[in-house]
Amino acid sequence: MLDVKEKTDLYAAQFEQIENGTDGLMGSASIMAKRKAAFARFGELGFPTTKHEEWRFTNVAPIANTTFEIPSTDPTSVSAETIAPLLVDAKAGTLVFVDGRFAPQLSIPGQLPKGAVVCSLSEALAKGEPMIEEHLARHATFDDQAFTALNTALMEDGGFIYIPKGKVVEGTIQVLYLTTGQRPTVCHPRNLFVVGENAQATIVESYAGLDGGVYFTNPVTELVAEESSVVDHYKAVLESAEAYHVGTFHLHQYRSSNVTSSTLSMGGKLIRNDINTRLDGEGCQCTLNGAYVIDDSQHVENHLVVDHVGAHCDSREFFKGVLNGHSRGVFSGRINVHEGAQKTDAKQTNQSLILSEHAQVESKPQLEIFADDVKCTHGATVGQIDDDAIFYLRTRGLCAETARSLLVYAFAREIIDLVRVEPLRAQLDNWIIGRLPQGRMLREKL
Repeated sequence: MLDVKEKTDLYAAQFEQIENGTDGLMGSASIMAKRKAAFARFGELGFPTTKHEEWRFTNVAPIANTTFEIPSTDPTSVSAETIAPLLVDAKAGTLVFVDGRFAPQLSIPGQLPKGAVVCSLSEALAKGEPMIEEHLARHATFDDQAFTALNTALMEDGGFIYIPKGKVVEGTIQVLYLTTGQRPTVCHPRNLFVVGENAQATIVESYAGLDGGVYFTNPVTELVAEESSVVDHYKAVLESAEAYHVGTFHLHQYRSSNVTSSTLSMGGKLIRNDINTRLDGEGCQCTLNGAYVIDDSQHVENHLVVDHVGAHCDSREFFKGVLNGHSRGVFSGRINVHEGAQKTDAKQTNQSLILSEHAQVESKPQLEIFADDVKCTHGATVGQIDDDAIFYLRTRGLCAETARSLLVYAFAREIIDLVRVEPLRAQLDNWIIGRLPQGRMLREKL
């Protein structure tokens, strides 16, 4: 077992390479200053433990105690045929990263409106894109977030998307991260998405493992929705069975913007999704959806904080989980209504379906309200499959196992049906059916 200093020292050499300009994205002087401040803060915080209130249900000791290396994989070693099943027909462009490194030979340029930019973060830095200086590491703060601090210090590359004022992107933009998992490696992808005033875009983030094995993915995404913009965002976690994934998503919305973000966690040994939203202007609308289907000893935590700062804002959270085996699911959602955020309308719903007597669910909805003219509700349900529903389906000619699988599928599909990107919806649908005991028979019936 490593002590606290040894755990943080594992990353000191990696940061030194960046500081010396021998590896990673150097960036401007101001970005390098943020890197240094972030690494210093990570050294002070260390990895969180279950003694921390915000982490008491998720034990990251396996991450802290594993020596992860920076991967040296050649991105050209992965073929286009290998990644084809993970693509979502992104007509507006696809960015592909292999073990954290941009793979231009696998990436696909798309049709974009004039002035729009879809490229790797390293390329955007090299070109001096002004949006990077304005927004990078501004919204996803690291004062009390160890994993965000670690990412900010060691960020290697990632996706950069900028949609200028008034432009509408037809089709989808995909940012795809692949990990080969040949040995314990770590990647710190950093994404910055800025959608300008009155602009519209659909963005898909996908994370997948190719060869199994133990690895750690620590992504941070900052999405800025300017005034009156419309954004449809998806994050699909399809990691390998032994992978660790701790991701932070920070959404900053300005006046009258409308954002829908869906987090869909299917693969991985330990997954933690930190989702932070700030409604920073009047008339914002935010919808956060999520689903996970897990088995064996998988662990998934969705940790949400929605800050209502502006008045007349609406937020909706709808998360579902299906648990089998010895798996564990955690939902922690907090809605903060700030002073002055009158006419807030916020609703939070969490539903879990347990298929095994060994599976566990923790649900922790919270409301903190400092305004007196609001409408806020939250609800959580945990249950098992209804025996009457199984009996009904059996009277219609289905065997007990197929009836059970059909009911589980219908429960999870309520979230999947909200996915408006058809190829992604089909991917998730196939993933869920493949996890069900009678999946093959169910697919034939459907």
